[in-house]
Amino acid sequence: MSDCKNNNIFLVGLMGAGKTTIGRLLARRLDMTFIDSDHEIEARTGATIPWIFEIEGEASFRRREADVIRELTSSRGIVLATGGGAVLDPASRALLAERGTVIYLRASVSSILQRTAHDKNRPLLQTADPRRKLEDLTAQREPLYREIADIVIDTGRPNVQSMVQTILDQLAEQASAHARSNAKATMNEQACISLNVELGDRSYPIAIGRGLLDDASLLNRHIGGSGKVAIVTNTTVAPLYLDKVAAPLRAAGREVVPIVLPDGEEYKNWESLNLVFDALLANKCDRKTTLVALGGGVVGDMTGFAAATYMRGVPFVQIPTTLLAQVDSSVGGKTGINHPLGKNMIGAFYQPRAVIADTATLDTLPARELAAGLAEVIKHGAILDAGFFDWIEANIGKLVARDHAALAHAIARSCEIKADVVARDEREGGLRAVLNFGHTFGHAIEAGMGYGAWLHGEAVGCGMVMAADLSHRLGLIDAAAVARVRALVQAAGLPVVAPDLGIDRWIELMEVDKKNEGGAIKFILLKPLGSPSITNAPREQLEATLKASVGAPSS
Repeated sequence: MSDCKNNNIFLVGLMGAGKTTIGRLLARRLDMTFIDSDHEIEARTGATIPWIFEIEGEASFRRREADVIRELTSSRGIVLATGGGAVLDPASRALLAERGTVIYLRASVSSILQRTAHDKNRPLLQTADPRRKLEDLTAQREPLYREIADIVIDTGRPNVQSMVQTILDQLAEQASAHARSNAKATMNEQACISLNVELGDRSYPIAIGRGLLDDASLLNRHIGGSGKVAIVTNTTVAPLYLDKVAAPLRAAGREVVPIVLPDGEEYKNWESLNLVFDALLANKCDRKTTLVALGGGVVGDMTGFAAATYMRGVPFVQIPTTLLAQVDSSVGGKTGINHPLGKNMIGAFYQPRAVIADTATLDTLPARELAAGLAEVIKHGAILDAGFFDWIEANIGKLVARDHAALAHAIARSCEIKADVVARDEREGGLRAVLNFGHTFGHAIEAGMGYGAWLHGEAVGCGMVMAADLSHRLGLIDAAAVARVRALVQAAGLPVVAPDLGIDRWIELMEVDKKNEGGAIKFILLKPLGSPSITNAPREQLEATLKASVGAPSS
């Protein structure tokens, strides 16, 4: 906590958001002093807050509150739970922002009503319509909370211990980032970008930056736990990064179990998965073991599936070393293996503890793998952010040339887009399906050509061109939009001509898709560029797209 302003933590938020409960536990965990500003006012005046409101009025109470805030914020080493309206005073807001780390505990109106239903010590809620009152307070105060907040925590989850741990993790991340900033102030390094996937008690951070694998404290903090660490990687990545990840863990006293798998999409199967289980069992790994996925999408998917099923669930961390994994497969909790009859048909939704994306690993990435990752970057712009698509068009040369700043922005924006979708639809009940733009055609290419013949990103890139063509045939976009998609995919170094599998075989393969319902093939199309449309396609238009798109089998 030495990096916090004045070593203080100030909790802000509406009444009933949990400031007192969380504050007490947080103070105990940090060995700090807990103070509740409302309780302090009551102790000094000898009167309850409702009495002060009733006899002196709200204006008088706010003056007392501002005096207490001014005095208490000058202290050091405290966790202060402020009243819900403390932020209304501009001077108090300035002092809170200046003298401590401000944590906004955000709660929904429904949650607050449930928690305060029988609490008569909330004078502002003693009205005929407390819901309307809370809605008005939220509209008034939310911008003020956000204005001064260093950290925002949703308190809708029931597990208080989990919320406190999330706060501790984010405080540690801030302190580490501050330390790294000071240590590297004279170095021309890309700053670490921190994002969060908001999934209640399954929320987790994404760290993006250059040289993260050289930061021992970051690795130990994000990998966490106290048991053994099993690092799952492959024969290509192991010589490059296995020792770099394992060394700081061993130095911290952790037992490391390396598990090296064969490299390639064709090995994303039961046999490779069982190699992971064999190693875990042979090394007597228990429920405290943390799995680390060090590699590309294949390693990440299999490690996540192993973590989801070993002893019915152990924690795991994603350390993606390919662009495709950094922008897509490492985020969102989709895990699994392939089956000869369909890609990713066997698996589970299982979220990681953290994602650590070191952009320096892209320096050793083959050009073909880099291009495959750019397919997923293009996908995010095409379906959900037209402005980002424009940016990719303008910067595709820099991305292909591995410009560090351009790659960091592309990764961060892709992760932001995917994290937002996952937060709203974790298990692909509807919205998340849009992330499969190009994948219905792409998965058919992979299965039809044999897994590994085309890289996943190559198949998706070509699949996006085909999906854009089908979108045009259905009247959803114009020909210019199709040309833009095709030109960008080609500029990324990806194929734009599909293999000739035969019309019947194409359709047979696309019928084996998780999005399909009732035997009908469901496509993610564009309407317009930058917005998705989930729909079926008449056979006539689908066959027209297939005939226009195919050529000789490509690699």
